[in-house]
Amino acid sequence: MSANETYKIYENVDIGEGAVIGDFVIIGEPPRDMKPGELRTRIGKNATIRSHTVIYAGNVIGDGFQTGHHVMIREENKIGDNVSIGTNSVVEHHVRIGDGVRIHSQTFIPEETTLEAGCWIGPNVVITNAKYPLSPGVKRSLKGATVRKKAKIGANATLLPGVIIGENALVGSGAVVTKDVPAGKVVIGNPAQVVTDIAELPY
Repeated sequence: MSANETYKIYENVDIGEGAVIGDFVIIGEPPRDMKPGELRTRIGKNATIRSHTVIYAGNVIGDGFQTGHHVMIREENKIGDNVSIGTNSVVEHHVRIGDGVRIHSQTFIPEETTLEAGCWIGPNVVITNAKYPLSPGVKRSLKGATVRKKAKIGANATLLPGVIIGENALVGSGAVVTKDVPAGKVVIGNPAQVVTDIAELPY
């Protein structure tokens, strides 16, 4: 690292060619109770990692990855190609993110969540994974949401633990999703209810 570089990259980190890394970025941060470099971290070609992003060790990230500023990505996630994660968002550990996923700013993605290819997560979306927080054994029963291919989650929506958002479904802004959403349906409200088919929308 040259004298004018202000980011930090730990050992056992592989970054593909064409990467742009902003100031004060940290890549390969070891999780608790692990040594630096103990987990391999891989990021594909042409990444844009903006200032103050922290990426923990053990992540496997595809080509064309980009972050906004102040993004936190915990350890041992699998992230596909052309994924974008917006400013001030948090992705916890053991998350699966498919190709072409767009996560907007100030979003929370907890462990054991799956975001399939092409889905869209709006700003300030919160996904939860603990049905009974702080209960005995809660760590063994964590289950985030599954958002299927090309589904869209509107701004400020909340997804409760374990819900499945069907392929090409749409969750309206501010909705609280307490049960599975069928493929191709539009849900709104608290609790979210089906109001129409995606095919009936005027676009």
